[in-house]
Amino acid sequence: YAVARQWGRVRAGFADLGPLPLAAALVPALGSVTAMMLAWRGLLGALGSPLAVRPAARVFFMSQLGKYLPGSVWPVVAQMQLGRAHRIPRARSAAAAALAMLVSLATALVLAAATLPVAGAGAGYRWAFAVVPLLLAGLHPRVANPTLRVLFRIARRPQIEPLTGATLGRTALRSLVGWLLAGLHIWILAVALGAPALRTLLLATGGYAFAWSVGFIIVFAPAGAGVRELIIVAALQPVLDPGQATVVALASRLVTIVADLVAAALIAREGVTGGPAVAEAGRL
Repeated sequence: YAVARQWGRVRAGFADLGPLPLAAALVPALGSVTAMMLAWRGLLGALGSPLAVRPAARVFFMSQLGKYLPGSVWPVVAQMQLGRAHRIPRARSAAAAALAMLVSLATALVLAAATLPVAGAGAGYRWAFAVVPLLLAGLHPRVANPTLRVLFRIARRPQIEPLTGATLGRTALRSLVGWLLAGLHIWILAVALGAPALRTLLLATGGYAFAWSVGFIIVFAPAGAGVRELIIVAALQPVLDPGQATVVALASRLVTIVADLVAAALIAREGVTGGPAVAEAGRL
């Protein structure tokens, strides 16, 4: 409805945007999904199932296509199924996926809380930041490890390696890199439409991280469809008119879909690796 109401502005905005900013925005978008893959891979290895980069990328990127179905559970289900080719226990796959998503959510909300108020756009979102302390507390090893032990005991599955603060810290750092790159793709699109560079960088970074968080929580929207766009438009209104902000939100959706498809297509060409993957020397 919002797009139809200002279709003239949206059409003009896409004409002003052109193909080059879309192509440029695809680069950090691909970097973002790669950083998120490395965050998940690090957690999976810490839980007892190390994977080399290529098989990890195949499992992760292929599973991410499941997020375009209603509900947040499908990427987890896909990771559990694809991980079987590498002898990863299903319960361990589920634990790594759930922990990676929780760390990603906590990191996104912390980033939004740190950037949106500085850019003068955080007042209406403060209610959501109240869950950050709860997420951080739940992810602390003294809370997460006993919780996982109980869950695995109930499921009658072998126990996993205990999490450490260093593991969670590395996961959070990789997730943060992913969110910064995701914000950069929004920034490229917005600046191409005339938004001021410095303030827009804060709004794009915090706005996208917050939009993803809300879209993730609202599970009935596939990949946060609609919800994410509304929040991006609201976050960018201090620097763009509503029509231009809508163009950025729609262009962002296009770019992120293409990034997911490109990542999955590139890794699918590698083919299915036979047998269990071996951990690469050194950590990424």
